[in-house]
Amino acid sequence: MSTTMADRSRRLATRIGRATGTTTRDAVGRPASHRELVRRELAAYADRIDLAGLVREHGSPLFVLDPDRVTTQLLALRRELPMARVHFATKSLPHPAVIRAVDAFGAGFEVASRGEIDLLERAGIATAHCLHTHPVKTVADLTGAYLRGIRTFVVDNPAEVAKFRGLPPDVAVLVRLSYPNSAAKSDLSSKFGVRPEDAAPLVAQCLREGLRVAGFTFHVGSQTASAAPWAHAIRRTLALMGRLEAAFDVRFDTLDLGGGFPVAYDEPVPSLADLARGIRSALDGVPDRYRILIEPGRFVSAPAMTLVTRVIGVAERADGRWAYLDQGVYGAYSNIPAEDVHALVFAASELGGAIGGERGEPGGASRADDRARVPVTLAGPTCDSVDVIARRLPLPALAEGDLLVSPMMGAYTAATATSFNGITPTPVVVVPA
Repeated sequence: MSTTMADRSRRLATRIGRATGTTTRDAVGRPASHRELVRRELAAYADRIDLAGLVREHGSPLFVLDPDRVTTQLLALRRELPMARVHFATKSLPHPAVIRAVDAFGAGFEVASRGEIDLLERAGIATAHCLHTHPVKTVADLTGAYLRGIRTFVVDNPAEVAKFRGLPPDVAVLVRLSYPNSAAKSDLSSKFGVRPEDAAPLVAQCLREGLRVAGFTFHVGSQTASAAPWAHAIRRTLALMGRLEAAFDVRFDTLDLGGGFPVAYDEPVPSLADLARGIRSALDGVPDRYRILIEPGRFVSAPAMTLVTRVIGVAERADGRWAYLDQGVYGAYSNIPAEDVHALVFAASELGGAIGGERGEPGGASRADDRARVPVTLAGPTCDSVDVIARRLPLPALAEGDLLVSPMMGAYTAATATSFNGITPTPVVVVPA
């Protein structure tokens, strides 16, 4: 990490710590870096769930899924955005244990495909209250979703409206709006959504076709680290809804704020409490008849999984030391090329306790922390040059057989992994209740 980025991370970690009461300091009294704060929490967590025992039992690579962490994130959303009904973005981590945890909490689901509906039905979830949010669907998928109980869908262009012909009148649609956000990790406004100024003709077409428009939806972009994009989109959408209600003599009932709530990977992010304050302020004065929806995916699922990998080989090359792992960017680390997000990677020896090969206090450092760190390039196991996880990452010296641990690995990892080069997908083990 560059000096500038490290300083920025320390400053942001300090601000977040002051807001949440979690600021800690290093050995010389400076605010602890984001990486150090995460290391301490991960060390304590690994000890608490007996991560070492899970690895001994199940081997590596290994995803460790903790449903309690799903519930913790949902509780945070309920606390900070109590007016909003949660519909979990199933695609981020479509695992039965996650589905059960979301359902047990009382939250709903957002789906975008036949396969996701199949998953929910296999888990015994009543799909009648699901949102189907894909703006572009085949007629067969649309009809099939309707026959399985889904009644709320999303449209964003005239060609989609015609696909609803012949369905009963109990169907409702949300019109997806596009609000560009260049600051987001993934700006989702270009592939889907109609500009607010172009929404009126689409609403008029829906009404001519006898299709009820329940309201509007948008997505401000993945990993949005400021409330401003939500506030801007909410205020513009509410103003649009007011104008169109008057123009078409209709009454809308739904405003869907989408997802985009950030999680901290290799840099800290503002707290949900900070973001929610801005969102709640923008919702002041919203008509009581409007139901407010949110579609969090990453925020709920990312903290729920921890990844353990193992060094299968080391080599000294022209650009320094390389360590080859038993999973890479085509598999468990697929979020790196797909989304350009980078979870922190720790040598197990940095975590102390049993996972580090030494007994110690939970959260304490092992003797490996006193050794000089050396830059190492981490590569995956496939036989190509794309499969590189990180370059020149400072870590304790690694040898064949050493374990590495990455937190925040639940979102768009197992869900987007492939079996390229015949590499077996990483198993998922659920933390015992």
